Amino acid sequence: MIRPIISLPDKRLRAVSKPVEKIDDEVKKLVADMFETMYDAPGVGLAAIQIGVPLRVVTIDATRGEEEKKPITLINPELIWTSDEKGTMEEGCLSIPEFTDEVERPERIKARFMTLEGQTVEVEAEGLFARVFQHELDHLNGVLFIDHLSKLKRDMVKKRFAKAAKREAAL
Repeated sequence: MIRPIISLPDKRLRAVSKPVEKIDDEVKKLVADMFETMYDAPGVGLAAIQIGVPLRVVTIDATRGEEEKKPITLINPELIWTSDEKGTMEEGCLSIPEFTDEVERPERIKARFMTLEGQTVEVEAEGLFARVFQHELDHLNGVLFIDHLSKLKRDMVKKRFAKAAKREAAL
């Protein structure tokens, strides 16, 4: 089921998500809905909080275009290590629609997470997957990609979305 994606200035986006205690049918249904919502948006990553569920669950598929889909579920993900080497890439966010900007992040990461089957996995990653992982992990900690921008840009974006929300509420 496609769920509505919450967007700025919704305060829930600033919530710190709680760890998943048990991977049950409810969590599996949440993950299925998240993939459906993410692909429909379309996006390459989605944190559960973006659909209003404050659990440490992320879905990622960093494939592009006609490539075969490679959906990955991250339960209780964490960063173990990040490289000192940084890279800048344009980022966007399903919760901040129609806005992108350059964000600097570590180029390489080592991460740990549980799969939907409950298996703990450690991976080393770089490129788009590493970037999406860090972006989505930020969501679980109440951090948005605009928090990595200058205060001036961040305030401008917040103001724009606050105005849009007021206009929408007035309708």
